[in-house]
Amino acid sequence: MAASMLKVAGILSTSRCAAPLRRTFAVSRSVRQGGPSPVWKLGRLNHVAVAVPDLERATALYRDVLGAQVSARVPLPEHGVYTVFVELGNTKLELLHPLGEKSPIAGFLQKNKSGGMHHICIEVDDINSAIRDLKAKKIRTLSEEPRIGAHGKPVMFLHPKDCDGVLVELEEA
Repeated sequence: MAASMLKVAGILSTSRCAAPLRRTFAVSRSVRQGGPSPVWKLGRLNHVAVAVPDLERATALYRDVLGAQVSARVPLPEHGVYTVFVELGNTKLELLHPLGEKSPIAGFLQKNKSGGMHHICIEVDDINSAIRDLKAKKIRTLSEEPRIGAHGKPVMFLHPKDCDGVLVELEEA
């Protein structure tokens, strides 16, 4: 009885298989509704950075166990980190390990003993225009000016409190 009432109401389908959901993406306009479009564009995901307490062990996991191509360990004293990049085909992982006592990664690992995701890096076509535009939209940056990052290109970190709890690195493509 209840099933026939639901069927009549159109709630119960005679089909046992649900149609696959189709994900659509909204294309948003600039926050300045009706204003000029930004002079910079957001690009592809460059990498996901993972803070690791043992860089050699993490490198061995991706290289020896998972079969990925990994870079050599590179010290970046100006950022207070050692980095190893793991090639994934469509993007990279950046393994981060503290370099020096004032390393921001050391503080992260004190709070997260096993390590974990530290930040995402997204490419932009014009970092200076992006920074000006984002600051005008009240997005805070972690430094006043871009610095040269691990790929030898200008980078800027955006405050995680302004980016839904995610530390975002912008890198000029």
